[in-house]
This record gives sequence, structure tokens and C-alpha cells, in this order.
Amino acid sequence: MKLLTDLFSTDYGLMSIGGIFFMLCMAVFFIRLFLGKMKASAAAQPPQGRGR
Repeated sequence: MKLLTDLFSTDYGLMSIGGIFFMLCMAVFFIRLFLGKMKASAAAQPPQGRGR
């Protein structure tokens, strides 16, 4: 319980929560950005046939 008390009541605990939350938001942002760019890039290229 001391862990949770320190996490939510001290300045370094709150900064840790903020840092973790910020990194998770960045991960979601970059995943959506890269997936959107890959989809746009695939739509811009003409379809390639199989074989030759």
C-alpha cells in the first residue's frame, strides 16, 4: 500500500504517472499516424499484377 500512497501523493509519483501517460499517448498517436500514411501510400500506387 505504501507504493500506491507514494505514487499518488508525492511529486515524483505524480510525475511518473504523467510520464507514463504521455508515452502511451505518443505511442497511440504514432501508430495511428504511420498506419494512416501506409494506407494512403498503398492507395496512391497502382495495383501490381502477379507474375511478370
